[in-house]
Amino acid sequence: MQPNQEVIDRWSGVAPFWEKHREIIRQMFAPVTQALVEDARIGSRHTVLDIATGPGEPALSLAAMVGPEGKVFGIDPTPEMIAAARRATGRLGLRNTQFDVASADQLPFPADTFDAVISRFGVMFVPSPVDAVREMLRVLKPGAKLALAVWYFAERNPFFYTLQRVIEQYVDSPAPAPDALDAFRFASPGKLRDVLVKAGALAPSERLLQFTIHASISVEDYWTLRCEISEKLRERVAMLSSEQLTEVKRQTIEALREYSTGGGISIPAEVLIVSGTKSGPVVTG
Repeated sequence: MQPNQEVIDRWSGVAPFWEKHREIIRQMFAPVTQALVEDARIGSRHTVLDIATGPGEPALSLAAMVGPEGKVFGIDPTPEMIAAARRATGRLGLRNTQFDVASADQLPFPADTFDAVISRFGVMFVPSPVDAVREMLRVLKPGAKLALAVWYFAERNPFFYTLQRVIEQYVDSPAPAPDALDAFRFASPGKLRDVLVKAGALAPSERLLQFTIHASISVEDYWTLRCEISEKLRERVAMLSSEQLTEVKRQTIEALREYSTGGGISIPAEVLIVSGTKSGPVVTG
């Protein structure tokens, strides 16, 4: 089985849950979307590509921003994710979005097509990130920008470690290989920026985004969301006995209480925003 197929199989199983929780996920990561918009300089009438869009975010959030004269394309290698994005497009009545099944390292678009390319938490799972960034640069218009969001270290993100630390008491969780297709593959400062350098991006930059994950849900609902949208967590939870699962859930919910607010949960988070520019004179229009 090729790495691409492994990624597809992994995400196919959780696609229904990403669709189920789409609005909460959109709310949680809205600050990351805004950071990508700023660093990629997305504006009205722009044509934008969202890499690894999942069930359509942040592509759907950008539709209003680019307006009826703009267009947002979303690609993902997982057919179930693209089907969910298309369903959301229909429900929202959008006419300036398009979603296609495609891989980041083989983009089905002509050169010099897009005013911006973004990816929110997708590039970590691309088997060949240098090839993928080269493709992003190819489809960008000269002088246009790409912006990528990746997780900073796990220990700086209780979104992950609160549950992970509890479940590791019961299930062995070996550390992934340095370049494994993992959420924290590009957590080390400079690692993804170096990928952009190798791919030929101009003026690659990196900044640390510190924000708060806000969600209008209880800690109990947060437990459910995390267990459903993470394929790794689903695997580990399935290994627990019913008694262990009860105890893991109890400990996790207790640990999450410190992030509970009157209106839901607020969890501090840290993400790296890495961006670069395609060479050539700026093309307008």
